[in-house]
Amino acid sequence: MNPAVPPSAPTGLDLVLVGGGLQSALIALSVLERRPDASLVMLEGSDRIGGNHTWSFHAGDVPEAAHGFVEPLVEHRWPAYDVAFPGHERRLDQGYATISSDRLAAVVTERLRAAPHAVLHTGARAVEVTGTSVTLDDGRQFAGKAVIDSRGPGRLPPAPGTGFQKFVGLELDLAEPSPRTVPLLMDACVQQTDGFRFFYVLPLAERRVLIEDTYFSDTADLGLAAISREILAYARARGFVVSGVVRRESGALPLPVRALPVLHSVSPLVAGYAGGWFHPATGYSLPAAVRLALHVGQTPAEDLFGADWERLVARHRQQFRFGALLNKMLFTAFAPEDRWNALARFYRMPEATIARFYSLETTQADRLRVLCGRPPRGLSARTAISRGAFA
Repeated sequence: MNPAVPPSAPTGLDLVLVGGGLQSALIALSVLERRPDASLVMLEGSDRIGGNHTWSFHAGDVPEAAHGFVEPLVEHRWPAYDVAFPGHERRLDQGYATISSDRLAAVVTERLRAAPHAVLHTGARAVEVTGTSVTLDDGRQFAGKAVIDSRGPGRLPPAPGTGFQKFVGLELDLAEPSPRTVPLLMDACVQQTDGFRFFYVLPLAERRVLIEDTYFSDTADLGLAAISREILAYARARGFVVSGVVRRESGALPLPVRALPVLHSVSPLVAGYAGGWFHPATGYSLPAAVRLALHVGQTPAEDLFGADWERLVARHRQQFRFGALLNKMLFTAFAPEDRWNALARFYRMPEATIARFYSLETTQADRLRVLCGRPPRGLSARTAISRGAFA
C-alpha cells in the first residue's frame, strides 16, 4: 500500500476508483495501457484486491482492442468446452479462459506500483461517494475529475420476482490425474433441485480442479456444508480422486427480470454488477465490464459521458433487455424442476448464436431463433400466470 494521503487534501486525480474487484481492475489496466501517466487511485475496503473469486469468459467476449490488458490476467485457457444434458452432450470449439483472484491481485498491484501517478490503498472503506470525491472512514478524502464506484453485487437491491444464480465451488487437489482436460460448463445430468441445477467443472491443472454446484433458483439461500458434501460426492462419481480441498467460494447473483435501470450520465459512475454492467441471463461479468473499461480508457475523465457513452449504454441496454426477458420466462414459465429444458434447447443452436449470446452481441436473427420455433418442454402459460409473469 502506498503512503496515505493527508486528510482533506484533494489530489486532483483523473480518476478515483472505489472497489478493488474485476471492474475496477479492468478500468485501471485499460486507462494505464492508453495513458501511462494518468493519475488514479484505487480504494479497496478489505486488506487485498480481488477477493475470493474465479472469473471466466469465452474467447469471443473480449474485443481485440482489450486483449492487451485482459491477457495478462488470464491464468488458465482451454480450446473448447463441453455441456451435458439428459439425452444430449456437446463439445463447443470455442475458447474459454479463467482469471483467478490471486492472478488479478498480482497483476493489478504490480501495474499500479509501476505507474508514476497511480496509487492503491487497501483497508480503505468509503463512507461517502460523490461525483468528485470519496471520503473514507478514517477521514481521508480523494478528489478526482471522475469517480467510478464498483463495489460489487451486494449493493444491487433485487427487484420483486428476481431470480438468483447461486453456487458453491470447491477447488480440489487430486491424487490422480484429472479425467477431464477441457471445462464442463454445464452438467445438468443431476437431480434437479431448487431450480435449474448443474455442475460446473474447470480442470485447472493435471491434479487440480474447480467444481461448482450451481442453481438458477428463486431464492439466494445456500447451505454451504450440505452443498460442499454434494460436490465431493459428484467428484467421486465422475472419477476425480480427491486428496484435499484447497479453498471454497460461494455466491448468489441476482438475475433481473426487468430492463436495465436508468444509467445516469454523471459522476459518480456506478459500474460493475451494481451498475448493471453484467450479463443478466448468465451472471458473467467480464463481457460488459471490459467494454466499460475500454470506454473509460479511451476517453478523458472529464468527457466520459459524451456521445460514445450514450452509444455504449444504448447497446448494453438492448442486450440487457433481451437477457431480462429470458430470465422472466425461465423463472415464471417453467416449474423449477423443468427449467433445464430451456438451456438444453439453447445448446442445440449454432455455435455462432451461442457465442454472440455470451458476448452480449446477439443479433435480431439470434433473438428470433431463441424465442421462436418449437418451445422447450415444460414451458407453460398456466405456470407463467400463476407465478406472476404478467404482473
